[in-house]
Amino acid sequence: MDELPDLAPFQRRYDELSAQMADAAFYANPRRAADVTREHQKLAQLIADHQTHQKIEREIAEAQAFGRDAGADVELRELAAAELPDLQRRRAELHRAVLLAMIPPEPTDSRNTVMEIRAGTGGDEASLFAAELFRLYSKYADAQGWKIQPMSSSVSERGGFKEVIFLISGTDVYKQLKFESGVHRVQRVPVTEANGRIHTSTVTVAVLPEAEDVDVQIDPQELEITVSRASGPGGQGVNTTDSAVQILHKPTGLIVSCADERSQLKNKAKAMTVLRSRLLKRREDEEKAKYAAARRSQIGSGDRSERIRTYNFPQNRLTDHRIGLTLYSLPQVMEGNIEPVIAALQKADYEEKLAALTGHSFTPVRAVATDDD
Repeated sequence: MDELPDLAPFQRRYDELSAQMADAAFYANPRRAADVTREHQKLAQLIADHQTHQKIEREIAEAQAFGRDAGADVELRELAAAELPDLQRRRAELHRAVLLAMIPPEPTDSRNTVMEIRAGTGGDEASLFAAELFRLYSKYADAQGWKIQPMSSSVSERGGFKEVIFLISGTDVYKQLKFESGVHRVQRVPVTEANGRIHTSTVTVAVLPEAEDVDVQIDPQELEITVSRASGPGGQGVNTTDSAVQILHKPTGLIVSCADERSQLKNKAKAMTVLRSRLLKRREDEEKAKYAAARRSQIGSGDRSERIRTYNFPQNRLTDHRIGLTLYSLPQVMEGNIEPVIAALQKADYEEKLAALTGHSFTPVRAVATDDD
């Protein structure tokens, strides 16, 4: 069994947070206090598990030494040998738990999340599948007890979505959904196909942690805001007021539009939320690129030109190409039961982080792309 990394840095951080919590002014900022308290509790658990692991290590060494002692009582030697498997199992469980607790948390994991789903190649079929993905994530969010707030949408002629943007609020939303960024490919027979031929379409999904004002400072002078009369469904009130808002962030060229609300102020607020989240994601991607220019992570890279998943309806098959995961339960997945996919992606991500922490190589199994994948 490999030795655990040094506990000293975590003990120092625990002591530092303990001192902060002892300060009389600690609770003056409730949000900051809650964050510190959560980190303190996690570190306390890590330290306790590390100490228990060390204790079990000593017990295993004693049991092994006792088993080798030819002069010891036979029954006691047998008892020591019988205890070894359970001690070794507990040591292995604690070893992994401590390593996982030592992985630095992603600061945005607890954030609410802006999701953007856009039809790619495939025309009407792509827009219809974009609507189905929106329904999938909506059902998954409902099951998690999260709240969905529509931000902006553009409906296609056949009732799908050319684009739909929405905010998901709840606990650890970004942690659960961040691996969904990328190109989703669908293979199936469209309802408009008379000859029964399978078509391939794509939909892009962007997952952005909701930015806070302290994360992204935007100079109003860098914004070009235009308003116009809203068009499309929404009723007479929407179409007769200048409520649609478009914001151009001049330094980056990012453009955000919102016309879902009848109020210009509400549309502007929603557009600014999306813009801040895009800018935060852009900054995070640039920082990751600096530290991982030679080898970007295969999971959660956010590279939207990368095909991450295929939904093959004739074969009832879902394949996530990043980790080689294949499930033959596509109807259940499309009903929002995407937890097995998310769990597998999180596990692979943890394994890569553990490899970086311990210095051991880890190569996840990846699918071999074929024309049918």
